[in-house]
Amino acid sequence: MTKAELIDKVAGTKGLDLSKAATEKLIDAAFDSIAGAIRKEKRFSYPGFGTFSVRSRKARTGRNPQTGAKIQIRASKTVGFKPAPGLKSSL
Repeated sequence: MTKAELIDKVAGTKGLDLSKAATEKLIDAAFDSIAGAIRKEKRFSYPGFGTFSVRSRKARTGRNPQTGAKIQIRASKTVGFKPAPGLKSSL
């Protein structure tokens, strides 16, 4: 699903009287708030959906796929997602 498809789906929800422009602002604000919570608190949990959390990756040795040469990959942080049991069982 793309951002445009999400906006169309939410704007078309019965009982909501939102234009597509207002829906886009709402969705952008929600995702900005989620990203801010992950940055500040290192996790964001939404009951029934799942938990986003910061995960650390260790430094490791990799290979350049074109040349086969070994390269050192630095340690980094990424965002991981763990689905709630209800969501996971519905897949």
